[in-house]
Amino acid sequence: MPMFSTGLNPPMQDWKGRWVWVIGASSGIGRATASALHRKGACVIVSARQGHALNAFVQAHPGSVALPLDVTQHQQLRQAAKAAQGYAQGAPALVMYCAGHYRAQQATAFDRWEMEKHLAINYRGALNMLDVMLPMLIAARAGHISLVGSVAGYRGLPKSLAYGPTKAALNNLAENLYLDLHPLGLGVSIVNPGFVETPLTAQNDFKMPALISTAQAAQHILDGWARGRFEMNFPRRFTAWMRVLRWMPDPWYFAAVRRATGA
Repeated sequence: MPMFSTGLNPPMQDWKGRWVWVIGASSGIGRATASALHRKGACVIVSARQGHALNAFVQAHPGSVALPLDVTQHQQLRQAAKAAQGYAQGAPALVMYCAGHYRAQQATAFDRWEMEKHLAINYRGALNMLDVMLPMLIAARAGHISLVGSVAGYRGLPKSLAYGPTKAALNNLAENLYLDLHPLGLGVSIVNPGFVETPLTAQNDFKMPALISTAQAAQHILDGWARGRFEMNFPRRFTAWMRVLRWMPDPWYFAAVRRATGA
């Protein structure tokens, strides 16, 4: 079936020979998406803290490049960005920020250190990436920035005290980036998954509705880029309900969440 564009972003369908940089590619959605891009012919740069995992990826995906880094360390990101620019001989066609941290938390057991760690990795790390990549992409007048959020950023949810606010911030950040960068010819997208089978969600002690694999998540993401979408949320049988909850009046929303989760 031929792809079509919604017009919000330049569609990205032909990846052959195009350089892409996936930050947070050691496992989960990031690794699966990097692998899918490699299969499509992209020249893939993978980054994360776990150098051994990146090396394993490179061995399994010939021609890819590993740039280990900690997203909370601005200078490491700056050095990696220069290296990525060298490999791509200019700005990469895509920079995907998929680095993430998750621990369940509730206000009745408030842990400020964990709150700060979520903020440092999930949000400040994205700002570090933007600080080093935006000048390069703006100068090139080409490229695409994709941030990985979560439907947990739509509204408050039980046990999401630390995680949810950082993903809400990424959603708002992506909207502002789109407004500023679209007129310059740059693409911006936000990826809001539901439950995906990853090392992060493996911590959950509750049944996760509509759980999908990382390979399925990666396919949803590539389909969204091919169609020029701004937001990709999946699986739709779950995220459609989350979007409905997003617009519910507050009394209805809190009652619905309590009824569904027992919180």
